[in-house]
Amino acid sequence: MHMSQQDPEVIEQIRAAEERIRPYVRETPLEHSNPLSAMGGGEVLLKMENLQLTGSFKLRGALSKLLSLSSSERARGIVAASSGNHGLGVARGCAELGIPGVIYVPRDASPSKLDLIRGYGARVQVHGSDCVESEAEARRVAGETGATYISPYNDIAVLAGQGTIAVEITRQAEHADAVFVSVGGGGLISGIGSWIKHRWPDAEIVACSPAASCVMHNSLQEGRMLDLPSEPTLSDGTAGGVEQDTITFPICQEIVSRSVLVSEERIASAMRLVIESHHVLVEGSAGVAVAAWLQERERHAGKRVVILLCGANIGSKVLAQVLAGEPS
Repeated sequence: MHMSQQDPEVIEQIRAAEERIRPYVRETPLEHSNPLSAMGGGEVLLKMENLQLTGSFKLRGALSKLLSLSSSERARGIVAASSGNHGLGVARGCAELGIPGVIYVPRDASPSKLDLIRGYGARVQVHGSDCVESEAEARRVAGETGATYISPYNDIAVLAGQGTIAVEITRQAEHADAVFVSVGGGGLISGIGSWIKHRWPDAEIVACSPAASCVMHNSLQEGRMLDLPSEPTLSDGTAGGVEQDTITFPICQEIVSRSVLVSEERIASAMRLVIESHHVLVEGSAGVAVAAWLQERERHAGKRVVILLCGANIGSKVLAQVLAGEPS
């Protein structure tokens, strides 16, 4: 992986997204972590996106896309597929902007998550036994009705919305030597990494994946987008397959300096560490980035590192298991 010249279009899109979504999202704090800094012999800053409205960074990408639609597109409504953070972000965005929204979810979606989505006024349609089936249905309906389908990552406006996190980071700190970001479909790291490399060309962008579900990691190693099975993981926010034609893959190839895999045990212990030492909730995908830093920390001794805590949406059962140190 090599030094890259940032795509000016992506940078421009992130700048525009930042202006669009500013009134609708929370600028989240970048906090110095005493315990992690002491453990790593450097300075560790936590980007507290777990404190975002809806409890996840996904709100940014959803709003960025929704605010980029024309009034006639808005009137035709939108569809999305996600029983998790993307569904929540889209539902809240639709509520804020008065856009009719339908969220397609698989049959096994957690009832508490669906209640949250419905709480924002979106219609929830249960379809299929997994995300792939509910997504296919959402796309089909969009095609038939003229509604806009909003992808969780394979969309430049969504990716740019996630990149606004990095705009805040570069305002909040003068420099960082490395930024640790969890990876699923790659929308988050593509947006953040593009802006960080634009502003801090020497910073390392570290991609963090659960070993149980690491499609993007393996695809980057292989040099092409792979279709691979995923095992269950605490990091449900990053789990699952990635579209073959995703715009995020070539960007990840450009901006990712290093890609790290972490075990389920390490994800759980990283989550406990953050919850106990910072008294904030983090979901599995945030634990992945912390776990990756813990694994790599000797490489970053004496350096300043930013770790993205991407979300806080964890169910009470999983949280109880993590805190008790039980295997998931």
